[in-house]
Amino acid sequence: MTGRKPTGAVPKRAGKRSKGATGNKREVKAAPASRENGSEPDEEARTTYREAMREAMREAMRSDDRVFLMGEDVAAYGGCFGVSLGLLEEFGPDRVRDTPLSESAFVGAGIGAAIAGMRPIVEIMTVNFSLLAMDQILNTAAAIQHMSGGQIRVPLVIRTTTGAGRQLGAQHSHSLEVWYAHIPGLRAIAPATVEDARHMLAAALACQDPVVVFEHTGLYNLADALDPDRTAVDIDSARLRRSGTDVSLITYGGCLPRTMAAAQTLAAEGISADVLDLRTLRPLDTTEILATVARTHRAVVVEECWRSGGLAAEVAARIAESAFYELDAPIERVCTAEVPIPYAHQLEQAAIPQVEDVVAAVHRAVS
Repeated sequence: MTGRKPTGAVPKRAGKRSKGATGNKREVKAAPASRENGSEPDEEARTTYREAMREAMREAMRSDDRVFLMGEDVAAYGGCFGVSLGLLEEFGPDRVRDTPLSESAFVGAGIGAAIAGMRPIVEIMTVNFSLLAMDQILNTAAAIQHMSGGQIRVPLVIRTTTGAGRQLGAQHSHSLEVWYAHIPGLRAIAPATVEDARHMLAAALACQDPVVVFEHTGLYNLADALDPDRTAVDIDSARLRRSGTDVSLITYGGCLPRTMAAAQTLAAEGISADVLDLRTLRPLDTTEILATVARTHRAVVVEECWRSGGLAAEVAARIAESAFYELDAPIERVCTAEVPIPYAHQLEQAAIPQVEDVVAAVHRAVS
């Protein structure tokens, strides 16, 4: 079977490419989500989200012989989105392992390896394919510590791409993070910046619980300079990306750049916005969520999940439960339309949250 690579994936390689290759001939230098003002860093000092994630895996494999990568097309092909290019040449087929197209089988193998003392990184090509391994993830990885009375731990990392915006059609554009954020026993994280892509993996590998890492497909070409003084980040807390006084914009993953752009637009109108990047979806950092609402007294939650039963609904519920009297306006949610994601570009863009949608929601909140 070769028909499961989503449209828009990295082209098949005729031969070896250098270890620094990105897997995308035209790597767009998107504006970094974490940078607001000041001069841009030298292009030579910039790295992409894709390269940062690759370097995080390389560093982990160099520093710990127990770490290995497995998944569909991660070795000879270099990964569907080019994230693992060059790792096979450096570490060999024992530690960068192509698997059959059976998510249940290779996630199960990853669980077994983790229980046996290894530190596997399992890549699932796109998040919709993770549903084929949901029994392994929900009933084994997440539950076995409880079922064994704490005797068995599963230090497993599962990486998968999520989100829309790349014309990958209704089957490859899902945002299903909330399903995994619902499951006790799992951790769910969504790095949205180059810095987090570079450093959150190490914290995930050090965790004794299974961790699912959601990499938004629209972020892989995001470029920024890494702070050489920062060598670690946590996977427990949200992070304030921008400070403001009039409204709190709460978001994560692929929506962070659009939310930051909306905050810039609002600033030009005289509206000052806090931007809180959730980063960790389970456990949610309720303390930081309530703290930003206490500062601004208005909240707009932005995400690419569908509105019904989404993570934005959970965030809004926590605010309503614990900070209701801090609010000066109803909580607003900006979510994906309740439709399968269309393939046509203009329809896809109309379905998912855009900068103008966030701005409009803020206008409603502050009016």
